[in-house]
Amino acid sequence: MTDWRNWSGSVRSADANLLQPTDVEELQAMVRNAPGPLRPLGAGHSFAPLVPTAGTIIALDWMNGLIAHDPEACTATFGASTRLADLAQRLHAHGQALVNMGDIDRQTIGGALGTATHGTGMTLGAYHTFIERVDFVDGRGGIRAFRAGHDDEMIRATGVSLGVFGIQTAVTLRNLPTYRLRKRRYALPIGDMLANFHSMMGGSRSAEFYFVPHSGHAVFIACDMTDEQPTGRPDQDDEAALATLKMLRNRTRWLPWMRRALIRNALARLPRQDFVEEWLNVYTSERRTRFNEMEYHLPLEDGPKAVAEIITLTEKQFPNVYFPIEVRTVAADDFWLSPFYQRPTCSIAIHHDAQDDPNLFFAAAERIFRRYGGRPHWGKIHSLTAEDLSRLYPRWKDALEVRRMTDPDNRFVTPYIAKLLGIE
Repeated sequence: MTDWRNWSGSVRSADANLLQPTDVEELQAMVRNAPGPLRPLGAGHSFAPLVPTAGTIIALDWMNGLIAHDPEACTATFGASTRLADLAQRLHAHGQALVNMGDIDRQTIGGALGTATHGTGMTLGAYHTFIERVDFVDGRGGIRAFRAGHDDEMIRATGVSLGVFGIQTAVTLRNLPTYRLRKRRYALPIGDMLANFHSMMGGSRSAEFYFVPHSGHAVFIACDMTDEQPTGRPDQDDEAALATLKMLRNRTRWLPWMRRALIRNALARLPRQDFVEEWLNVYTSERRTRFNEMEYHLPLEDGPKAVAEIITLTEKQFPNVYFPIEVRTVAADDFWLSPFYQRPTCSIAIHHDAQDDPNLFFAAAERIFRRYGGRPHWGKIHSLTAEDLSRLYPRWKDALEVRRMTDPDNRFVTPYIAKLLGIE
C-alpha cells in the first residue's frame, strides 16, 4: 500500500497498491490483472483528484526519455513519463523545439496531454495540438496507436485523455526548428491593461499578465521569436516577490491601507526586463512556494470583464489572498475534450497558499467563471460534474462512446472519474 500525495499536498491516496511496470508487456499484464480501478501516475502536479484510487496506481517511470527523432519531419517520440524539462533539453540537443510551453516544466508529457495543459498565445494551441502519434494500452491490455493523417478522429477524441481511454506509453510530437525568444516584462496600470486587452495580448507571439492583488498594476510579459544573440536570462525574483507579498499580508493585517500603498509603490517601480535566450530558457519559471489552483477557460471576448470581476472579488471579499492572478490566451482547437474546443480562449488562474483553505475563495470565483460559460482546467480544482460538463462540450457524448470502446470494463474509472464523466 502507498500513501501518495500530489505536489501541493491537497490530494491524497492512502490505500492504493503502487505498481511499477518495467516494460509494455508487464504494463499490459497489470492492466488485465491488477486490482482496479487503475490510475496512471504522472508528476503529481494536478490539483484535481485524478490519481487517487482504492485499487492500483501505476507509476510509469520507465517510460522516460527520447525514443526517436526525425530531423526532416521535425518530429520526436518520447516516453509518456518524460518530464517536460528533460524533453525540452533533449529536443534542443537535436535542433528541435516545442511550438509553445507552459510556465512549469515539472509535469510529464503524458500528464500535460491528459489535462490539456497549455502555454499562452492567441495563435498557439495547448500541448495536445502538437500530437503526431500517441501509443497506449487500453482497458483490456491491448496496444493501440493513433497517427495523424490516418486516425485523426481518434486523436481528437483521445488527445485530452484524463487517463480514461488507456495508459499512454509514448507520444510523437510535431515540433519546430530550435529558436530564440526575446522576452519583455514591465508593469502598467491594470485599467490600461484591460482597456487594451486584445491588442496587447495579440500583439506578440505569446503574451500574458499577472495581477497582484491590491497593486493596481498588471505585470505584462510578451515573447517573440528573434535572430538576436542570447543576452542571458536575469536572475528570477518570483519566489522572493511571493515571500514579500505574504509578509506584507501578515504584518499589515490591520493596516490594509499600508499594504496597498507598499504594494502599489513596489509594482509601479518594477524594473523593466528585456532579454534574449534559447526557447527552453525563456518559457518556464521555478515554483517552490506550494499552492492550490483553480483555472477556468472563458470565451476570449469575455476575458477583460471576467478578470475585472475576479479582481474585485479578491480584493473586497478575500483580502488574505496574496498570490497573483494569471491571465493567458489559447487558440481554439478541435479536440473533443479540450477546454479550447472551437473557442479562442482567455484562461484565468487563481492561486491560494497551500497552507490555507481555498474553498470559500474558489467557490466564489467559480460562480463568476461559470456565469461566463467557463470550462475548467481538467487538472485544477473545480466542482463541475458530468451534467454541467456535458453542456459545455459539444462532442461530449462522442468522447464517452470512444471511452467505452477503449475501456469497456471501466478499469480506469474511480468514483471521482465516474462522477466527472457520468459513468454508472
